[in-house]
This record gives sequence, C-alpha cells and structure tokens, in this order.
Amino acid sequence: MSDGYDFIVVGGGIAGVSAGYFLAPHGRLLLLERESALAYHTTGRSAAIYTQAYGNAAVRALTVAGHDFFTTPPEGFSDHALLGPRGALFIGRDDQREALDRAEAEGRQFVDTVRRVDVAEACAILPVLRPDYVAGAVLEPDAMDIDVHALHQGFVRGIRARGGTIRTEAAVLALGRDGADWSVETPGGACTAPVVINAAGAWCDELAAMAGLDPVGLVPKRRTAVVFDAPPGLDIDAWPLTIDVDEEFYFKPEAGKVMGSPADETPMPPCDVQPEELEIAIAIDRIQTATTMTVDRVSHHWAGLRSFVADKTPVVGFDPAAPGFFWLAGQGGYGIQTAPALGRLTADLARGGDVPAEIGDFGVTAADLSPARAGLRKS
Repeated sequence: MSDGYDFIVVGGGIAGVSAGYFLAPHGRLLLLERESALAYHTTGRSAAIYTQAYGNAAVRALTVAGHDFFTTPPEGFSDHALLGPRGALFIGRDDQREALDRAEAEGRQFVDTVRRVDVAEACAILPVLRPDYVAGAVLEPDAMDIDVHALHQGFVRGIRARGGTIRTEAAVLALGRDGADWSVETPGGACTAPVVINAAGAWCDELAAMAGLDPVGLVPKRRTAVVFDAPPGLDIDAWPLTIDVDEEFYFKPEAGKVMGSPADETPMPPCDVQPEELEIAIAIDRIQTATTMTVDRVSHHWAGLRSFVADKTPVVGFDPAAPGFFWLAGQGGYGIQTAPALGRLTADLARGGDVPAEIGDFGVTAADLSPARAGLRKS
C-alpha cells in the first residue's frame, strides 16, 4: 500500500524547498531528499549574493521579481533579515572595455543605480585593486549578501507549518505511472501523487530517465571556492563582491576572511564534488594578479555543482511527454537569488495556472522557461 499525496517534490535543496513552501497550502505535499540532511550539495555550499545585474535576461527578471520576498518576507519566515549590505563591483582590464559596456547596459535594464566608475573610484572602493590592472568597473551598490541558511530554513519551517511532510534518506529508487498518478518508490515504501516536481538539482536528468523521459541536457559544472586571510591592517567588512566582468574570478569578504573563486565551470557527472588543486591555484593566481593581496595560506576550500542547460535559463514546467511530471531544473549559479520567484512560479504552474503577475510583469513567460522550448533538447 502506498501513501497518497497531491504533490511530491524530489530534492531538498533551495529549489525543492521553495517549491514545497508555495505548494503546501494547496494540497497534501511530500518532499523527498536522498541525503540524511537537506541542502547537503549545492545549496549548502553556496555563498550567495542578491544581484539584479547578474545572469541573462530571464535570470535577472526572476531575481528582480523576488525582491519583495527577500526584503519583506512573510511574517514568521525568519528571525532576522535575509539580506545584508554588500554591493558588487564588476571590474575589467583594458581589453574588457566592451564587456564593461555590456554589463552597464544590461545591469541598468532593471537597476537604475548601476553605474560606471573609473579607475580612481574603483580603487577607492576597493583599495587592494591594482590601478595598472583595472581599466574601469561597473558598480551595483544595492547588491546584497543572502543569508542562505536563513532562507532555506524559512522555507523548510514553512513547509511543515503548512502541513507538508519532509523525508530524508529517501532516495528515489523507481518512478513510473500508476493510473492517473505517479508512483515513487523509496527505501521507506511507495508514495503516489498526480504531480511530481523534479527539483533534484544535478540529478534532474537522471530522475527523468527513471520516468522514461528524455533529458533536457543538464550539465553539472564544478565551482571551486577558497578562503584565505585578509590583508593585515585592513578593514574589509565594507568591501563589495568583486567580479571579473567576464567572470574569470571573484572574491568577497566572508566572516572576517576573503572568499574567492576562479569561477570555474568544469563539466562533471552528478556527484559529491570535491575541489581540484589546479583550480585552487588558478583562483589564487588571478586574485593576486588583479590585487595587491598575497595568499600565503588557504584556510578552507570546497566545491559545489552548478547545473546548466544549453541556454543557461532555468527549466520550469510540465514535460510535454508525461502528464504531471514537472521540471524545476537548470538554475545554474542563480538558484538562491531566484528561489522566491521560481518557487511561486512552480506552485502556480504546477496547479494548472499561469505565470503570476508579479513575475510576468518583468517579462517572464511560461514559454521562456518551458522544457518544450526550442533548442533545449536534441530529440
């Protein structure tokens, strides 16, 4: 005998819990997580920032659409603010001036405070920048740090408060149709629902294969992070997130130290990914080349997977080949900042509705995100 639900969400990262949060008031909801703890993989390894000038047009629109949730979350969602002041500085060399032009124009599409700064101002904002390296920058003063743990836990508490059920150590062993429902086999037994939300992160294509469906071409890519001591005698708390305008590296303050990355995107199979020594060395070299900082010792390092499809736009919607199979995949490196909008969007579309006005007003359509959109699948 199986347990019956209205919605089964597969995946306990930020995508799954945000969808579960918005779906729970509308029916019996079960969230399944294969690991012993939620957010073990990408979400739990993310040092996220809320920036409206980062990503393609669809990502930026989804980020902007979630702004009110971040700044004014529902009552009881979190005991403290989800966002904290940070700012973002997109820097470029002389050979990257065109990229700076694009970053300024694209950033100002949604954020009128985005502006170009010259070398002197960039170095005043970030004193460790080498003036002979940087030719200019684009500043997004309103970019904010995201408290990833508070955001994730707010969604988790909300699911339970709204009557939803969460099961860990509940890997999907089999998935198939059972009449009008989907039957999901787990180590704890079978459960059924007419709608299954595929929010399995890097494993989304593998879950679809269990259901006999074509993949959407999801490619998990490793992203490496390192932490090292700040330069002695400098107060780094007010430093912005500093990003190479072509995303060749970035760094920002992190709990009194500096967290940096080579912004690597190495294709990997879905796995418990670990950092490579080469990528750690590349991160250090690029940061030392652009700044006066010297990295004598890395105090901590890790890696996570960011999963993309070909057009780097999230895949959200029902699979045209399988009634009730709903994709929530391919968020890339933008899953945290787009979570409120994508969770709300998933809840509306999964219940047969349309894109809600507060998201559609920013130009996002169901067709833009659909798994049936042109060029997404080879078949």
